[in-house]
Formats: sequence, C-alpha cells, structure tokens
Amino acid sequence: MTAKKLKMTAKKTSAGSGKIHLKWVRSAICAPVKQKLVVKGLGFTRLNQVVERPDTAAIRGMVAKVPHLVEIIE
Repeated sequence: MTAKKLKMTAKKTSAGSGKIHLKWVRSAICAPVKQKLVVKGLGFTRLNQVVERPDTAAIRGMVAKVPHLVEIIE
C-alpha cells in the first residue's frame, strides 16, 4: 500500500509543475453537450487553436474526457 501511495505522490509532483499545450483538433458539433462544455471549459473558441494551461490533475482529467477532440502538444 505504501508503494502505491508513493507512486501517486510522485506522479502528482511531476504533473503539478509547468504548463501543458493543448490543441483542439476535431469539431464538437456531433459531440454530447457535456463534451462541448469540457472543450469550452478548457478555453477553446475555435478549431485548431492552441492554448496553454497549467499541468494539473484537473486539466488532465478534462483532457481525458475528450481525447478524440483535443491533443497534447509536446
């Protein structure tokens, strides 16, 4: 149990630092309303737009909800 807790702590510290660049790559026209709201919540206003967000667990969770619409730019 301690190894799992240690692993989660290490992941949080590495993900909590820096910025993450996101690009909106696919239209949300036929997407459910919840997914449209996630895209809007990430700050996108038009297709092929690149935004910079803090690399936090909340942002990573939002991206995980719409992986088919948004990509992470390294």
